[in-house]
Amino acid sequence: MSAADWPSDPALEQRVEALLTKLSLTDKVRLVSGQVILGAPDAEQVTATGVPLFHLADGPAGIRRMAQTSGEGRATALPAPIALAATWSPELARQYGDVLGAEAAATGHNVLLGPATDLARAPLAGRTFESFGEDPLLHSRLVVPQVQAIQRRGVQACLKHFLLNNQEDARHSVNVLADQRALHELYLPPFEAAIREGRAASVMASYNRVDGDFVCDNRALLTDVLRGELGFRGWVMSDFGANQSTVSSALAGLDWELTFAPQWGEKLTAALAAGELKTAVLDEMVRRILRPTLGMMTAQAGQETPPDFRAHAQVAQDIAEQSAVLLKNACLLPLDASTLRRVAVIGPDADSVCAAGGGSALVRPVAGISVLDGLRARLGPSVDVLFAPGADPIGPGALLPGLPPLPSSVLHTAGGQAGLRATYWPNTAFGGEALLTRTEPGVELNRGFFDLPGFSAASARHLPSPDTLPVAMSARWEGHFTAPASGDYTFSLTCAGSGRVWLGETLLIASPQARPSRGLVHGERADGLRWMGTGTPTFTAQLTLNAGETLPITVEYAADLPEQNFLFGAQVRLGWQPPVGTLTPQHQAAAELARSCDVAVVVVRTFESEAMDRPALTLPGGQEALIAAVSAANPRTVVLLMSGGAVDMSAWEEGAAAIVAAWYAGERQGAALARLLLGDVNPSGRLPLSFPQSLAHSPLTHPAEYPGVEGSVRYSEGLQVGYRGYDALGLTPRYAFGAGLSYTTFSYADLQLVPGAFGSLSAEFTLHNTGSRQGTETAQVYLELSPPAGQPQHAAPRKLVGWARATLNAGEQQRVAVRLDPSSLDRPFSRWDTASGGWQHADGVARLLVGASSQGLPLSALFHLAPFHPSPVSEVSRP
Repeated sequence: MSAADWPSDPALEQRVEALLTKLSLTDKVRLVSGQVILGAPDAEQVTATGVPLFHLADGPAGIRRMAQTSGEGRATALPAPIALAATWSPELARQYGDVLGAEAAATGHNVLLGPATDLARAPLAGRTFESFGEDPLLHSRLVVPQVQAIQRRGVQACLKHFLLNNQEDARHSVNVLADQRALHELYLPPFEAAIREGRAASVMASYNRVDGDFVCDNRALLTDVLRGELGFRGWVMSDFGANQSTVSSALAGLDWELTFAPQWGEKLTAALAAGELKTAVLDEMVRRILRPTLGMMTAQAGQETPPDFRAHAQVAQDIAEQSAVLLKNACLLPLDASTLRRVAVIGPDADSVCAAGGGSALVRPVAGISVLDGLRARLGPSVDVLFAPGADPIGPGALLPGLPPLPSSVLHTAGGQAGLRATYWPNTAFGGEALLTRTEPGVELNRGFFDLPGFSAASARHLPSPDTLPVAMSARWEGHFTAPASGDYTFSLTCAGSGRVWLGETLLIASPQARPSRGLVHGERADGLRWMGTGTPTFTAQLTLNAGETLPITVEYAADLPEQNFLFGAQVRLGWQPPVGTLTPQHQAAAELARSCDVAVVVVRTFESEAMDRPALTLPGGQEALIAAVSAANPRTVVLLMSGGAVDMSAWEEGAAAIVAAWYAGERQGAALARLLLGDVNPSGRLPLSFPQSLAHSPLTHPAEYPGVEGSVRYSEGLQVGYRGYDALGLTPRYAFGAGLSYTTFSYADLQLVPGAFGSLSAEFTLHNTGSRQGTETAQVYLELSPPAGQPQHAAPRKLVGWARATLNAGEQQRVAVRLDPSSLDRPFSRWDTASGGWQHADGVARLLVGASSQGLPLSALFHLAPFHPSPVSEVSRP
């Protein structure tokens, strides 16, 4: 029996029932309570009956393992899923899944917590890098082959996070309110495709609430929708610690509790004994776990074999090469190696591969190739490839709002070292014996899940917070500040807790017990924790200073809020806004290096992680000023943008000659990007999400829509998510969904609509490589339906309905066909009818559009859309 057969195999059902009779009540409770896992006490009592031992691994971008495990916990660090989405390639998604499944099995894991199937709705969402972008069809086409490939290795895939888990702000408590049409047309289709076509074995229930109920308690979602509408026959586990009840969650449809603080276990046994829960309910929970476990899981927990890391590294490099999106190119790329003698490589992580998504998706790479190393290897010894960091290391403090951090190059200790002298105490009173004293670049601390060892994606040179520091702590930073220019300065302190800043003899800022302005839970969770959001307050003060003026500086901070805990602890940053045009010594050094070189490559990054959303779309840590300084010094400047989502480029885009969205590009990023910059690879990546002009010019601008008001977030935009929202609101993105340049050019012509059997329709057109070299184009097809009767046009937004990737030689033409099948799960011609609770075939006149992005569609044609009889009206195709 293949992995695809398990949902409906009669012989398997007999095996499940036979095993069920062998299990005692205690065995069943242990199984659903997540205790039949590697290392759990008494697990062997259950496995003796024939139930396999489970070993779970995080793994949306590679297998996350702790440093204490074999091989120092290393695995292939693939490019982030958002990078895979930028390839628009189901074949690369299959290869991606094959690496995940192979390495999970080889490292003794048999359940992989991934892929993430959450739509990128909010531009600031912290886990966008784990998603496949803002369009449900793109998600669906990539998640299916990935799930199939994972499970062919005998490893169960676990889709996460079901459902409407589209932000990290207050993720453990936020109540999501969405209409049924948006739910069925946007957020459910990727899950449905992964279940019906990918045969996904398990699903993870998210932390958030939907319509007032925690998802783990939400019978309407877990039973009526997931099992009823989507036909899911596998098992549902909770996100870690997400289960908040005993009987309610079991009745809702939860099957497996993932936690250190169980609501099941003994409590579930007691509920069964008291008659609050019927044994038949428990039996059905066990059946759902056993069905895919016996049907397709063959990887053995804890049994390890050496993975083929070399082959997997090549897959990682191939994906990195094909995912890079060339956003701007003012006749600079590709670089001509024969003309280069000196190349400047600049950026805080240009010499490492640390730019990655943090949290449970973080991977310890087997072997990394940085951009610096990649360019040195590609260009050889005849070219001097020189490095300058240009900015301080980037760490979790980048997730705090407020002004950029005061950089180390304008600070010095009494001993003359760059930065400040920091002293930490294990109490909030700055008293007793200090726990640690060390020199730090500045004042920036953000303690939480994203700061824990093994979960933090901070720069290699970033100093982690002290491991033994308790939640309730205090710290003092001391040294001197030297003004780099004359003029007006704004200083800021962003903090949760109590902080004070002195400059010279002046107490600039005092903030006693400052609290975050949003994200706080009203009431207690079952585990007693209260959760803080990202609305940490910022306090400011202004001073006028002269260039070269040096003053003593002292900052004191205490994490003294009662709600602070190990997941959201100390939050503090000393920030600044210097006079316009000010260059720090670090920026000046980078600019001087760039001025002396033939070309400058600036590698910049964001910090994105599970557990906290980004505070802004701008680059953190003074990197925007760094780009401006370098591009002013050398007009031949390339910016390699390493991020997991959109970035606001308004402050530096104009000065950069070329911009590449490289995403979090994995362990072979340097080799891949060197080949792209030198023209060995023609960029073919296309944006899987829109890049707005700025956060204010993105579709979600009302607090009720994001991050929420009074504990609830309303998806009042309905279908207007991503590019659909830009269209509906008349907003022009900086870079549109689907956009991307090439080193060649393409033209589109002669669109024809060809009706097929059973109501299908093919869009056929001619694609022509009009440039001088081979290239790959992603030709996209969009559909505009007539709105439902009595509703405005934005009730039927333009949507992606298909695409084709075509590789053409210079001058080559190819006839391309994209088929739309109304009987497929894509449902291109249907909309969800809330009144009837089902899918309804649209009618009236529709328009099909073809081109290279959601806003670059040169071909279009009208046709009548009647059930099973689409027929052309007229063609208005224009090349």
